[in-house]
Amino acid sequence: MNLRLKSFALSFNPDLPDELADRLRKIKLLLVDVDGVLTDGSILFGDDLQESKGFSTRDGLILGRISKFGLATGAISGRKSPATEARLKSLKFDEIHLGYLAKWPIVEQIMSSRGLPAEEVAFIGDDLVDLPALTRVGLSVSPFDAHPALIGGVDIVLDSDGGRGCVREFCDLWLWANGKWEAFVNSFEVEER
Repeated sequence: MNLRLKSFALSFNPDLPDELADRLRKIKLLLVDVDGVLTDGSILFGDDLQESKGFSTRDGLILGRISKFGLATGAISGRKSPATEARLKSLKFDEIHLGYLAKWPIVEQIMSSRGLPAEEVAFIGDDLVDLPALTRVGLSVSPFDAHPALIGGVDIVLDSDGGRGCVREFCDLWLWANGKWEAFVNSFEVEER
């Protein structure tokens, strides 16, 4: 076993201000936009007019496991899409809301039904349609390639683009801030059924 490599992986220590780390520790629910966050925003149509999208396997790896560490997940999209619904269900998202362009009322409904105050909710969005939700949750987050009007105002701008592991990056930060990084890394030692 390459102990140096494992030691290096376990020593993950992002350069986050204490204030942001404190706010990450309060987050119990991560809500994300789909197109431009879980995907790169591309929508492909085949000759049969069937829609397809590409989703990051890095995001998928962590989203399929993160609830075991105490973070619930939800997605809200302005578009209804069978491809999106199938992907979200396969990752066992706790909340799936498709076809809602106005996202804040859905966020508010989810917070109410789960009894969560705003400071316990993070939202990752990439465009102006996400602004009402981003301005009202406890932690506003955008991928690196988000609309420029969001970049200067959100709490965290991730280093990764939408559809290229930005949700994974957020979850890594959350695990680290909550002292669960080592448990996550070690969770790959045993095969899950």
